[in-house]
Amino acid sequence: MSKAMAVKSSREKLRINDLHAFYGESHILHGIDMSVNQGELVTLLGRNGSGRSTTLRAIMNMVGKRTGSIVINGQETLDMPAHKIAHLGMGFCPEERGIFSSLNVEENLMLPPRVRSDGMSVEEIYEMFPNLAERRKSQGTRLSGGEQQMLAMARILRTGANILLLDEITEGLAPVIVQKLAEILRKLKERGLTIVLVEQNFHFAAPIADRHYLMEHGHMVDEIKAHEIGAKTDLLNTYLGV
Repeated sequence: MSKAMAVKSSREKLRINDLHAFYGESHILHGIDMSVNQGELVTLLGRNGSGRSTTLRAIMNMVGKRTGSIVINGQETLDMPAHKIAHLGMGFCPEERGIFSSLNVEENLMLPPRVRSDGMSVEEIYEMFPNLAERRKSQGTRLSGGEQQMLAMARILRTGANILLLDEITEGLAPVIVQKLAEILRKLKERGLTIVLVEQNFHFAAPIADRHYLMEHGHMVDEIKAHEIGAKTDLLNTYLGV
């Protein structure tokens, strides 16, 4: 292995090769290839039904069947159950958020077990999410949509996850909350966390992402680096209508 290749592989947190995913008889993903390096924020872009959320679920082994290769932190995980994938440092924040409405913020935060020893402390989390610090004794049902989204992300960070799979975190949220989420993602990148973001709001994703993978009908159709966005505006318009 060359020195350059060795450096790249040591930074590589996630590599997917020829990934096919199925729900029952439905063939959803058709040979996905992608990679994400330490500290990168990479987005999966595409219209609804393009396979973006299924890609996140397939990484976590939460689909009916998957074939191909998914290497996380150097380990092949295709035959690994979801809870063992979490122990490799993978944290999944689904679109539905999964907040326990009868528990307060702090109880929700403390509920998942730590999967790694290097999780953020509650104090660090409250510093990053001051809204949650103010609402720490509020029940889940009393939180706004934005506060619920912050809590769903914060809960993962306490477990020690250092690769985040985030599904449509800005959907239905007020612009001021969307801006706060962008600031939080920047801070997480500065801490060296690796993020895969499924996002419909391209204008939110573009300034914070290193690269974009463009999906359609379960296929990867292009990879766009941040500096290429201007040159590929027509392509983005074709697939996203941005």
